[in-house]
Amino acid sequence: MILGKMKEIAEAYLGKVVKNAVITVPAYFNDSQRQATKDAGIIAGLNVIRMINEPTTAAIAYGLDNKSEIVGKINVLIFDLGGGTFDVSLLTIEEGGVFEVKAVSGDTHLGGEDFDNRMVDHCVSEFKRKWNKDCTRNQRAMGRLRFACEKAKRILSSTTQTSIELDCLQDGIDFSMKFTRAKFEELNMSLFGQCIETLDKCLKDAKVEKSWVEEIVLVGGSTRIPKVQQMLRELFGWKELCKSVNPDEAVAFGAAVMAAKLSDSNDQGVRDVLLRDVTPLSLGVEVKGGILSVVIPRNTQIPTKKFRSYLTTKDNQSSANIKVYQGERTKSSDNHFLGKFTVSGIPLAPEGVIKLENCFEIDHDGILMVTSKISSTGMSNKLTIANDNGRLSKEEIEKMVREADKYKLEDQEYKKKVNACNALEDCIYSMKKKLKEYKVNKRVVHKLTEMEHAIDETTEWLEDNRDAPLNELRRKKVLLEVVCHR
Repeated sequence: MILGKMKEIAEAYLGKVVKNAVITVPAYFNDSQRQATKDAGIIAGLNVIRMINEPTTAAIAYGLDNKSEIVGKINVLIFDLGGGTFDVSLLTIEEGGVFEVKAVSGDTHLGGEDFDNRMVDHCVSEFKRKWNKDCTRNQRAMGRLRFACEKAKRILSSTTQTSIELDCLQDGIDFSMKFTRAKFEELNMSLFGQCIETLDKCLKDAKVEKSWVEEIVLVGGSTRIPKVQQMLRELFGWKELCKSVNPDEAVAFGAAVMAAKLSDSNDQGVRDVLLRDVTPLSLGVEVKGGILSVVIPRNTQIPTKKFRSYLTTKDNQSSANIKVYQGERTKSSDNHFLGKFTVSGIPLAPEGVIKLENCFEIDHDGILMVTSKISSTGMSNKLTIANDNGRLSKEEIEKMVREADKYKLEDQEYKKKVNACNALEDCIYSMKKKLKEYKVNKRVVHKLTEMEHAIDETTEWLEDNRDAPLNELRRKKVLLEVVCHR
């Protein structure tokens, strides 16, 4: 849905059909997540010509923006803290436009939303302490509280104190509390600690000392949090961090550069860009004892192809089940299972005589293909990731593309109804606020009674008629506005 909307926006701006696309993903996305993202692009009607890690495209944006200042080879750390994911990458950038990723580390479940959650939980506790009421089951109240906390978080990036004010949060009770930057930092200290642990792991994998890092590029809106910047300055002993790249635009800018290169742009600066990315997680097969035997270690440059041989584990073994995993744990079941396949027709022989040669191949998009071959006969089989592991079959993708076109108008109508419901809810909230102001100013009593009745009647109606026709939702909003604006 998001990719489809972006395609529409691009086509409206360019005035022509957009078919090809470069899509970025968090560096720590596993194979299934990458394939699911690529499938989403295909469903949106796009030809995905490349999938690239987000910190890598941010480095491209930095490299081109500071091209004239790069002499020889420099180490650049990309600190990418977004809304829902966190990635750290260590790259070397050479003058002339060569970008080589040395290591990546990250957490696909750490980002700005987690900071918001800590604030929301604190506010919920305060509300319960003051009024002995639990607002967590009130979806609208929680939505308003979350929005207010996110807004407060942004404000606290530029000031040391703000307040959260919500009228009629629940059961007619107003919620108000002061929020300081110090309190925000206290609530999220463990999350900040996780960020530093991930950064240290990346440097260790890259075999790079802190003192060797010559530039830190901040990517993602959450890097505007003062505590994040303070920790990085203290960790590296620097006074200033790189601010030449817009944290919100760096990834998209770098992706656009790669798209131009892959489309044979005539721009010399773009044509000179050479990217060497890595795979973020180790890949391997399960061997005897349920152990993961790594074929491609994490932070291996891609595209790549690696071979590893295995011997049969039983006498007269006629087939072998190849189970493929992605991760860093010793026990195979503790890693992310990608899929399995069977190699049949193994010549009967004693244990340890017949050799199977496994080939792991990762393409430019970071997507995996595994082949297993019996050395003595040449018989082989390939891995096809099962659909229940996050991958869609070609038939399912084609079906979803057809359905997206078929139900496009229906989806648009549904979106209009949702927007109309939201607009009516906003109108009710606005009128409640206006009514409260009127009561303070002691306006005409009959006017207040009429408004109160209209607001209560509309609120009750909406609770029972969320599936009402679009024109009825709009009519109710107009009627409420007429009564309240007389």
